[in-house]
Amino acid sequence: MEKESCFLLGYIARKHGLQGEVSVFLDVDYPEDYADMDSVFLAARDNDTLIPYFIEYIQIYDRKAVVKFEGIDTVEEAESLRSCQLYLPIDQLPQLEEHQFYYHEIIGYTIKDVNKGMLGTVQQIYEIPSHDLIGMEYQSKEVLIPIKDDIIIKVDKVEKWIEVDLPDGLLELYLD
Repeated sequence: MEKESCFLLGYIARKHGLQGEVSVFLDVDYPEDYADMDSVFLAARDNDTLIPYFIEYIQIYDRKAVVKFEGIDTVEEAESLRSCQLYLPIDQLPQLEEHQFYYHEIIGYTIKDVNKGMLGTVQQIYEIPSHDLIGMEYQSKEVLIPIKDDIIIKVDKVEKWIEVDLPDGLLELYLD
């Protein structure tokens, strides 16, 4: 399994208990959707190799979970997994409602503004604490568009475009 065909579920924060359990941070919107997982892929942060691990049990608490992997039975073995990232195949992502989207889906989509028409294409998504941003190429410059409900009007997954209502002056900030 390649990282490109997977999504990042979270990472192992630390060991938990004395029987090989680990504490996991789940970097997803609905952690409870993953309560019945049988397995995940683990990778060290600086390594592209994904290794399958089978789950004995998982207990989810908000965005954190305690996980016991098969074959990991000591504190030392659990500690060796610290900072490993957890991945699942993209086809295991939960289905979204029509108006929702995953960030990886919209890379390459065309951006259309309700007033200015076609603008450019989505090049990248930036996830930052205050709010996430779409990085769009416009007139050979990168323009950052906040991912907010009052700006993103519609996402058409069939035609691969996003309709936006950009705040006045946003484009001009990047062109001057």
